[in-house]
Order: sequence, then C-alpha cells, then structure tokens
Amino acid sequence: MTESDNPPTPSDRPGRPADTISVLTYRTGPQDANIAGNVHGGWIMKLCDDAAVIAASRHVGGRVVTAAVDGVRFRSPVHVGDLITFRATVNAAWRTSLEVGVRVESEDVRARTVRHTCTAYLTMVALDEHEKAMPVPELAPDTAEDQRRHREANLRREVRLAHPADAPRGKD
Repeated sequence: MTESDNPPTPSDRPGRPADTISVLTYRTGPQDANIAGNVHGGWIMKLCDDAAVIAASRHVGGRVVTAAVDGVRFRSPVHVGDLITFRATVNAAWRTSLEVGVRVESEDVRARTVRHTCTAYLTMVALDEHEKAMPVPELAPDTAEDQRRHREANLRREVRLAHPADAPRGKD
C-alpha cells in the first residue's frame, strides 16, 4: 500500500462549516445596560468576537486573533433581561485568514418573541506558536447555504483588499 492508497485522515480533509458552529447564549442583566437602559452595543460586539474565536479556533485547530470586523448593524435593541444568542460559523478560509459570520438574536422569554439583533462578519488570522500568521486548513462549503455564505465572504474580502489602508495586515 502506497501513501496515496491510505484513506485521508480528518486533518487531511477540508473542513466543513458545520464543524465550526459555535453557539453562545447569555442572559443580560443591569450590569450590561447603557445609559438608555438597553444592553450596550460594545458588550454585544465583545460576545460576537468570543463566538467567532471559538468557531475559527475549531477550524484552525489552534489560536486565532481578530483582524477586522465588517459592518455590524444593529437592527433592534436588546433589553435588560433578554437572552442573547450568538451563532457563529466559518464562512470562508484563505491562506492565513478566515471569515466568521455571527448572527445575533435576542429573546424576550416572557413574551416568547425572538428578534434578529445584528449580523457581524469578523476576519480572523491564525497564529503559530511564534505569534506569526500561519496557513489555515481549506474549507469546503457543502450546502447551498454554505456556498452562498462562501461567495459573499469572498465579495467582502475583495472590497477589503481593494482598500488596502483599511485591510487587516495578514499575509493573504
């Protein structure tokens, strides 16, 4: 049996977006409120980053850092006492960076209503043990939804790279 006859190991196969899914749920309280009495947008962004790091780390199998955040648009406020759920998935992987999409929903458990709060796209860079950017595994989108997210991530990347002064300083 030659090396090419051996079945691929899990690390040889491209990763699937479904294998990177990260879900965080957080119960908001008064400590999370801004002066208007709603949950502070900065706190929501911090939790988006936490969910994105988990998804990216699953794909990379190691350490990642946030290089950029593409347009977070808040669609509805989050009220103190709401539950917030962050669903993160790797959308695309390039040479040393990857994009993670995070959908945020808030839930009023008393009224039994769920609102789409925002969606964020974060560019993460994989780091080796010397804190240098390192290659990331290939990502293989396998559903129609995964393929759409992958296409849109590549479009966002093109926009970032068209404006190099605004682009993350990775080696892609």
